[in-house]
Amino acid sequence: MRAMDPLTARAIDDYHQLLRDDRGLAQELEERFLDRVRDARLTFGGRVLCPFPRPNLVSPQMYEQIRGVCRGIFRAIEKVEARLGEDLWDRVDLTPEERELVRIDPGYARSSPTSRLDSFVTTKAYQFVELNAESPAGVAYSEVLVDLFLELPVMRRFQERYRLRRFHGREAMLSTLLACYREAGGTAAAPLIAIVDYEDVPTRTEHHLFRDFFESRGYPSIVCDPRHLTYEGGRLRHDGREIDIVYKRLLVNEFLERIGQLQALLQAARDRAVTMVNPFRCKPIHKKAIFAVLTDDALQPLFTADEQAAIAAHVPWTRRVREGQTTRDGREVDLVPYVRAHRDALVLKPNDEYGGKGVHIGWEMTPAEWDGAITEALASSFVVQGKVDLLRETFPEIGPSGLRFRDLVVDLDPFVFNGEVEGFLTRLSGTSLANVTSGGGQVPAFLVEPVSS
Repeated sequence: MRAMDPLTARAIDDYHQLLRDDRGLAQELEERFLDRVRDARLTFGGRVLCPFPRPNLVSPQMYEQIRGVCRGIFRAIEKVEARLGEDLWDRVDLTPEERELVRIDPGYARSSPTSRLDSFVTTKAYQFVELNAESPAGVAYSEVLVDLFLELPVMRRFQERYRLRRFHGREAMLSTLLACYREAGGTAAAPLIAIVDYEDVPTRTEHHLFRDFFESRGYPSIVCDPRHLTYEGGRLRHDGREIDIVYKRLLVNEFLERIGQLQALLQAARDRAVTMVNPFRCKPIHKKAIFAVLTDDALQPLFTADEQAAIAAHVPWTRRVREGQTTRDGREVDLVPYVRAHRDALVLKPNDEYGGKGVHIGWEMTPAEWDGAITEALASSFVVQGKVDLLRETFPEIGPSGLRFRDLVVDLDPFVFNGEVEGFLTRLSGTSLANVTSGGGQVPAFLVEPVSS
């Protein structure tokens, strides 16, 4: 599967040509684009989320290929979860505190009804480097960006030649929340949805975007801090309002850090007094070491031929960092000496972190720095992963000096709702870490086809 097909490449060239040939279109972006983004509340920790006035364009054929690959990878992840049971918890290094939470039955079958498979666009294919199975951000941001982009004069001109199709991630999120609620036995016609996370998180603006969307569809919604919840008489409440569904944006790690203040939410989850999505039991497949399980040579017989092919082509070799023997490309290696000797082809990552925190990129480090990173990894819970050869794509960017074109790393992350892809998050960065938390930006995505087809 090539990273960009001819249709996509031609559409991108035509979009850029509009900006180069029509000074009026470029000037309109320079004068108004960033204000449009701010007015739409598309900020992350106060920073403009999107300074790049060009969407990610993907052909329908490529999208169907991506969906098929994601379906195979996600199915393989759920298969190891079902087959390995608590042995998986050991393999991904689940802590005792996490194990207690994972044992809580949410009342429905799936451990991660809403997730995101994070990939980089490479020179040959998409390489999925981790699964965000806990609380994937970006769905509402992406859709509001779509609305904003469709109003741009340059996009109107572009649509004279190309037909664009949008994704519907917010609808898929709402449908997923409601499906989990019904499966867990919920009967309210319009259950109250609480979007729960700490009030000082940088994604708070997205929580409010979701609240507005849910309410526009007839479902009462609130945004609240879990420390402000109460649990009495078998009902979880916020300011007196009874909650039916908890859309949990709070990460398990952050929950455990303040668990003493969050007993109301914990007890409501234990008693199944609310339907919480995602549940605590998503934690084992959220750990980055789940990809060490997927790429374990000894476990390949668990998978179908299609699942094996998807893993081999689109998941880089991954292992937990620890002393001992393992395999690479079918041969046995002593892991720590191997990692030390192959700095230029490896990345070290914390097993359970986000936003690029603690990531050590071997080819950007000196041998001494790499040795220090290995020492850190052995003393903690880390994974090592094979290098992904990143493909840089050209995007326009609005900066202090106006419109310019930059070559950027593209992070393409399909959203997975109950095992099926609906749209994706596209993040851009000038560095090898393409995520918003570490300073990247986000653009919307569209399916693109020539008008004449």
